[in-house]
Amino acid sequence: MGIKLIKISTVYFAIGILLGYYMSTIHSYDLTPVHVHINLLGWTALTLIGILYHLFPQLEASALSEWHFWLHNIGLPVMMLALAGLISSGNESLTPVIAAGATLTAIGVLLFAVNVWKNLKK
Repeated sequence: MGIKLIKISTVYFAIGILLGYYMSTIHSYDLTPVHVHINLLGWTALTLIGILYHLFPQLEASALSEWHFWLHNIGLPVMMLALAGLISSGNESLTPVIAAGATLTAIGVLLFAVNVWKNLKK
């Protein structure tokens, strides 16, 4: 799971960098919140979590790691696509979709935190 998360994080990194590049070439920074969240929650967080899972196999062995993986990797793309759509179109009906994605991501991150506190031992 740890290596899988690190590999997935590089996809988020590439997307975040390409989005930043796109914004800089068109001189429009409206999608900055999407760019930042993809880089923070996708690239940085998942890389660090992947390293922790790799270094501490007891974290990866917990069922919480599987729940975290799926909630994080379903919630984050849903949230970011809906946020990009809202920013680009002004379509306020996307707000509940953003909230749903954010909720899934947040629950996943909280499960990761519980996993660390419960299963990380010397």
